[in-house]
Amino acid sequence: MDAKITLSFDEDVIDKAKEFARSQNVSLSRLTEFLYRQITSGHYQNLEELPIASWVGMVAEGEAEYKIKPRSRKSAKEEYFKNKK
Repeated sequence: MDAKITLSFDEDVIDKAKEFARSQNVSLSRLTEFLYRQITSGHYQNLEELPIASWVGMVAEGEAEYKIKPRSRKSAKEEYFKNKK
């Protein structure tokens, strides 16, 4: 079953990702799903171990920047239950 989500990215990254997806004959949605499937496979300890790290570097201009929002355990729990609705 497919579910819809909303993501925000830098416009240049989106354009390059769309171009890459087009060159691979897949939609941007399926490319994103593939990347998430790779990330959640459980084989990687951190972002740098992902085989997509070089692809991120290719589509990003300059050094890739990983933005992580610090959050408390309580806020993570609240977000989890909010998203389950």
